[in-house]
Amino acid sequence: MRIANRAGRLVLLDPAASPEEPRGVDVEQASAGRFTADPQAVYPRWSEFRAWAATASFAGAEPVDADALDAVVPRPPQVFAVGLNYRDHAAESGMDLPTRPLVFTKYASSFTGPRGDIALPDGKVDWEVELVAVIGTGGRHVPAAQGWDHVAGLAVGQDVSERVTQFAVPPAQFGMGKSFPGFSPVGPELVTVDEVRAAGLDPDDLELGCLVNGESMQKGRTGEMVFSVPALIAELSAIVTLLPGDVVFTGTPAGIGAGMTPPRFLADGDELDTWCTGIGRMHHRFVAGEARS
Repeated sequence: MRIANRAGRLVLLDPAASPEEPRGVDVEQASAGRFTADPQAVYPRWSEFRAWAATASFAGAEPVDADALDAVVPRPPQVFAVGLNYRDHAAESGMDLPTRPLVFTKYASSFTGPRGDIALPDGKVDWEVELVAVIGTGGRHVPAAQGWDHVAGLAVGQDVSERVTQFAVPPAQFGMGKSFPGFSPVGPELVTVDEVRAAGLDPDDLELGCLVNGESMQKGRTGEMVFSVPALIAELSAIVTLLPGDVVFTGTPAGIGAGMTPPRFLADGDELDTWCTGIGRMHHRFVAGEARS
């Protein structure tokens, strides 16, 4: 199953449609009001929604314009992000591998859709492609062996980072440097784990990457993560109560701009393409215009 946020309305995508020409049905209309149009409201009713979606008709499916898509989780109750979760990224950062997940947060006001312009604040703005896991069933003390059962689905994300703000004062202000408006694009769809497996892919080993102006900057596999998605869910839920609709940014592979010699950062007019096999692709353009007060 795949769902999307089309201009603020939840859409169930037709599995028979071509990925290049997606079609879908408006969930509120197709369910005769059983589910609302609000994409965020579906996660607390995830099991019920999945049961309905399995029997939904696509007779009235309409084309889904990629430019109309917004974040599939527009207002997550909690956002977790994980640092140094790829071995090669830890190496390029000159850091030892963590023995437990290095967790910080991004703020929900930074969430945006899979396409469009992102304003560049003053400073040094960097890219970080990430696999994003969205929680469908919350709880505490989730065993790693049951971690995937608590995931509603997967999306591709960018942990866009302004490095001056991030490292302006000790300790590093990860959340602030990574939460300017538009710095958390997520999309283009939410893909359930069973859908990933049905496509012959391993959700524990997906290829992902990003390009700047058509030049490949990052390319890695989620199988290279220090802590897998189920392991992260176990670690997080050992301390906090996971809630339906929570978002987990699972870390980035090597290839960030700050790790290059010399360092390279995003500039006015740069175009960023972000992708994950089996999940989808995002496209953003960075534009100068946000002055820091």
